[in-house]
Amino acid sequence: MKVRFGAPAGNLDDLIAPGRDRLAVGDPRVVDFLTRFARRLLAPAVARRHPELGSLGYFLRPAELARAVARMRRDDALVFPRGNVFHVPPANVDTIFVYSWALSALAGNHNIVRISPRAAAAAETVLEALTATLADADPVIARTQRMVTYGRDDAVTGVLSGWCDLRVIWGGDAAVDTIRRLPLRPSGRDLTFPDRTSWAVLSVPGWRAADPAARRAAVTGFANDAYWFDQAACSSPRTVFLVGPPAPAVADEFLHLLAGVVAKRGWSVDAAMAVEKRVHAYGLAATGAVSAIRHTGNEVTGLALRHAEAAPRHWIGAGAFPFASVSSLDELVPAMTRHDQTVSHFGFTPAELQGFAQALGGRGVDRIVPFGSALTFGVLWDGYDLLHEFTRLTTVQT
Repeated sequence: MKVRFGAPAGNLDDLIAPGRDRLAVGDPRVVDFLTRFARRLLAPAVARRHPELGSLGYFLRPAELARAVARMRRDDALVFPRGNVFHVPPANVDTIFVYSWALSALAGNHNIVRISPRAAAAAETVLEALTATLADADPVIARTQRMVTYGRDDAVTGVLSGWCDLRVIWGGDAAVDTIRRLPLRPSGRDLTFPDRTSWAVLSVPGWRAADPAARRAAVTGFANDAYWFDQAACSSPRTVFLVGPPAPAVADEFLHLLAGVVAKRGWSVDAAMAVEKRVHAYGLAATGAVSAIRHTGNEVTGLALRHAEAAPRHWIGAGAFPFASVSSLDELVPAMTRHDQTVSHFGFTPAELQGFAQALGGRGVDRIVPFGSALTFGVLWDGYDLLHEFTRLTTVQT
């Protein structure tokens, strides 16, 4: 095991040894550290290499941190840190651990984050920025916040699980189930973020009413949602539902604009992933679910679904976009389940979106956001109020 951030530990026992340091909810030392860390992420050189880190830096700006601290205040109870928090983020979305950790640290918790050895370049950039920020930080940050890397090791994960008051598990259903087999202390609890599916809905009348600039902006936002994490993030859109009268020309124009955005950004899909994507696409065609497939190089693949019920819930590959037509948003309601997380949208009125959410009634879908906002993290995520989860309440009656 290697400590990547925070005070070095001689061994696992040292890592979890009780300390005298106490942090408060909204501790100024943590706020100062996060503010200076965010400035490093927003530096032009970093933002050019990893645009997704610019979003993270924006999330940690002082005004947002102040709003988060204000959200934790209560008139009816005293608010304290949850205690010890162990985070197990996924490898495929290699910056999600920062959001989870930062909110938990802001709530005053002692944190240990396990970073996968398979984490990509953006995670390394984050760790470099954290370490650089640590140099001038209050020493309490290094003593209470640790990020470690180790391979799959149930013994280590078991010890850290026994140490924590809250275990935050991000990943596929199988990963969540595997880690859940390792016991927590009796008072501990799990906060899980398992496999989720997300969709896009595009109003055909809204698209036709939009001018060319608005259409290009919508597709640019959609591209950011889909390509930053190879369409593997839980909130990245997969199937695009065209809502309104049948309009294959709308799908054609959308894919044409999308190919232009991808080419302009210089995004690519490597050959191995492109082959895998084609295998999945032709597999869907073989079942009769798809009536046509359109490839624009390796980067963009459009699939015409015969009906909305054929929308795949599994990941097909980066840049694969099935299209299906439905007459109204209400037609999608019966198909939505607790497995569904985000619906990104374009061209609908606020009343239409509110009606859709009311019709869902909490049975599925936690977020309904505009194109370009699917990956925008918030303190409300997967139906949880994370700041509430990271704190505990004490009531005093006199």
